[in-house]
Amino acid sequence: MRYEKGRKDASRGRIMEVAADRFRSNGIAASGLATIMSDAGLTNGAFYPHFQSKAQLVRESVAAAMEIQSRQLAETLASGGPEMGIEAYLSSEHRDNPEKGCASAALLPELARQPSETRQVYSDHLLTLVRQLAEALPQAKDPEGVALGVFATLVGALQLARAVEGTELSDRMLAAGKTAARALIQLRLDEVAS
Repeated sequence: MRYEKGRKDASRGRIMEVAADRFRSNGIAASGLATIMSDAGLTNGAFYPHFQSKAQLVRESVAAAMEIQSRQLAETLASGGPEMGIEAYLSSEHRDNPEKGCASAALLPELARQPSETRQVYSDHLLTLVRQLAEALPQAKDPEGVALGVFATLVGALQLARAVEGTELSDRMLAAGKTAARALIQLRLDEVAS
């Protein structure tokens, strides 16, 4: 039986959405295709008309998650600048909901082990995020360099806070990450002013 194109596109989108959530909450290796397809309300056999492999699903799901993150970052920077971005990123809500959060913080160790095509797609999307933040820091001497440092600080702080979630140390890690990111921005701005 043939289905119309819109239904196939909807099914593909649902698979990617479920996979992106699963990958970020449970990890890539721990997320089996059978579970992803079941959660998407589809049979296992429905996977291969959409994707050639799990590697392709990982690549496309990570790209889609990072595109959503890019849109969210643009909105946050437009409404509250880098300060609001730091607050939102290192919030307890973001820490406690990895399935809807930053793919970098949730998946970095596994992404480093993915095929080169997936790592390249990730790198391209990461640079988009970094450049978005850099555009919000135009007065810095090296806005992209500052943005790289801030992003690394935020991701590392979030990963550490998640590792000790449920403890007072987790909240302290979020606060310390915010302070460090703000200090990095201020340090670079002070360099320009001197």
